[in-house]
Amino acid sequence: MALYLSVLLTLFNQISLKGSRMLVALYAIDLGATPFSIGILVSTYAFFPLLLAVYAGRVSDRIGVRLPMIAGSIGTAIGLLLPVSLPTMATLYVSAALIGTSNLFFHVSAHNLIGAIGEPSERTKNFTTLSLGAALAGLFGPLLVGFMIDHAGYSPAYVCLAALGAVPGLVLLCYARFIPARVNSTQEKQTGSMNELLGNASLRGTFIASGLVITGIELFNFYVPIYGRSVGLSASVIGVILGTQAAAAFAVRLWMPRFSKRFGENRVLSASLVMAGVTYLLFPIFEHPAILAVIAFGLGLSLGCGQPLSIVLTYNHSPPRRAGEALGMRLTVNKFTQLAVPIIFGSLGSGFGVYPVFWATASLLLAGGYLSAEKKR
Repeated sequence: MALYLSVLLTLFNQISLKGSRMLVALYAIDLGATPFSIGILVSTYAFFPLLLAVYAGRVSDRIGVRLPMIAGSIGTAIGLLLPVSLPTMATLYVSAALIGTSNLFFHVSAHNLIGAIGEPSERTKNFTTLSLGAALAGLFGPLLVGFMIDHAGYSPAYVCLAALGAVPGLVLLCYARFIPARVNSTQEKQTGSMNELLGNASLRGTFIASGLVITGIELFNFYVPIYGRSVGLSASVIGVILGTQAAAAFAVRLWMPRFSKRFGENRVLSASLVMAGVTYLLFPIFEHPAILAVIAFGLGLSLGCGQPLSIVLTYNHSPPRRAGEALGMRLTVNKFTQLAVPIIFGSLGSGFGVYPVFWATASLLLAGGYLSAEKKR
């Protein structure tokens, strides 16, 4: 009961977040923004979370998960309503910053909550269940946004996402008995520094792999709307392509516990990076939406494994009573990636087109998969 309710609340939160990423990119294009400007806009999601991720983990460890999740939910909803009242590029920047920061506190606490449910032997299964919810959000969010834009417009799309984003906060305000006592507030002073976490070789390798996985996911979510518009695709078709990637992630995560048990979590993570690199080599060669959807499905199969595995490995390698902080540090790496990648590759796309963007990303993923495999031999 606790697991599935937690995943359901996270599903609502993630639909609003993932839908907003596609929505803000298409809205910015409609307002006349360049790829570089869109890159700055998308990176705004990660600016404050980059600075606050470890702090958010400590807050989750110290005061419990309920209040950060409520604040994150309500803050996300408010951020989604801002462009409705004032539809300008400046408002989109403020909205993205508020959504990204609010989601950080929800995200870290939700992962801390999932890790505390059940026994340690059930942790991979529990995080896999959570990742299935995230994959469904990646499917429903873009499909919903594409349909709303084409049939109702941008403002109704923002209102719809805001309503979904507020659901977890309202539920947690009324009912929180499902939260395990071990993730409620503790007054014990935490010991150890961030350098201690970074000094852990297993954690450090997991953080790097997680950053590469996020690079693959973020570039796909960032550049598919831009690439799709450049070849004449509608918002609904772009949403279907993004949703196909999420559907594949959902499918592969059903089997991920078996893959991990048979081949080992680190080996599966390395293979996922290599497969993702291959799909990035292929994507900009084609323009037909059916072929792009097939390639997106392949990317979903690969990176669909990488994200939950990096969470499981982070939680497993974290010191006692510092799981939230370790998850926060993982998010710091991820947010740095989310901040830097859109700006760097947005500049690259503005100057040289989409081909270098996709192929440079492919090189990073292939190199990361190869080095990760070599390290584990």
